[in-house]
Amino acid sequence: MLRAQLRNVVVQVMPAGCAEHAALDRPFTLYETHKAQRLAYVEARDDSRLLGERRSVREYEEQYGILRAQALTPRESLGLLEKMPGEL
Repeated sequence: MLRAQLRNVVVQVMPAGCAEHAALDRPFTLYETHKAQRLAYVEARDDSRLLGERRSVREYEEQYGILRAQALTPRESLGLLEKMPGEL
């Protein structure tokens, strides 16, 4: 069984042909604390930041939404992974 088949895992693959996508400029991670505070951790070569200002976090949430729309659906992604050797 692929780990991507687990109920608590959602995998979306970005097609190799998508030369320009929403996360191309730098990686980021979105968090929500147990107190419902939303944060964005943004990585850059010389500077990484943890953002808590709502406006800044919202920009990364919007970018994440665009990124998900550009990627294969979870079902398409799983189908692709099932054709690949090895386990994820």
